[in-house]
Amino acid sequence: MDAVSQLFTKQQLNSLSEDTHTPLYFQLYTLLKTAIVNGTLERGAQMPTELQLAEAFGVSRITAKRAMDELAAESFVERRRGKGTHVIYQYKPRPVKAPLVAMLQEIESMARHSDVKVRACEQLQPPAEIREALGLEAGEQALYLERVRARNGSPFGHYVSWTTGLDGKISARQFSKTPRLEVFREHGLEISHVTQTLSAIAASEPVASELDIAPGAPLLSLTRRSYCKINGEEKLADFMQVLYHPDRFQYQMDLTAEDLKAG
Repeated sequence: MDAVSQLFTKQQLNSLSEDTHTPLYFQLYTLLKTAIVNGTLERGAQMPTELQLAEAFGVSRITAKRAMDELAAESFVERRRGKGTHVIYQYKPRPVKAPLVAMLQEIESMARHSDVKVRACEQLQPPAEIREALGLEAGEQALYLERVRARNGSPFGHYVSWTTGLDGKISARQFSKTPRLEVFREHGLEISHVTQTLSAIAASEPVASELDIAPGAPLLSLTRRSYCKINGEEKLADFMQVLYHPDRFQYQMDLTAEDLKAG
């Protein structure tokens, strides 16, 4: 089960449910496929066994086998008798452009004037693109944090972040009581530079459920990269993606003439 728990959060491990219209095998297949497509499981990596998957996700081996069969049928993995199942999908990183600079004070202000629920706070192995951006070797872990923010009981943002360079152990309770950047400073991480990219994305079923919106509905997607200085050089320390409910959140920029000239 250890091999599986390093790849998925506790919430994901407990997410498979018979109370939906989606078959269990397909729910498991979707989780495994996502881990392969985003590079968490790289080409050549050995997949967990059917028994490991069944025990970790609380399903039957038949369910686990069918999920793996689907992956093999779509050429994500290759199954060889006596050698196990290995990833054959070739991950291709997509460059992330981040032209927008945000003020750290505004980020903290939003944190102080909204309510937060921490869904996950664990050390996990990041997807390949994020792992490479953070300068981590294969198998190294980062702090995975998943939160939902709300105002007046209405959820407006789903936050997922990966962070390195923190001193000491951090609990979910700290993030539920204190703005994230303040927790960072308390644990030796000072952010010196933030870049952001805005785009749009369709709501997945889990995120749609968290934000009280229909699956497939458009969400505002913000990718934020936060850097710190080490020996005079900036290093990416935190990678976060936020999905905002478009009816409950607006992103506003106030540019000066100097800002416009720079652009």
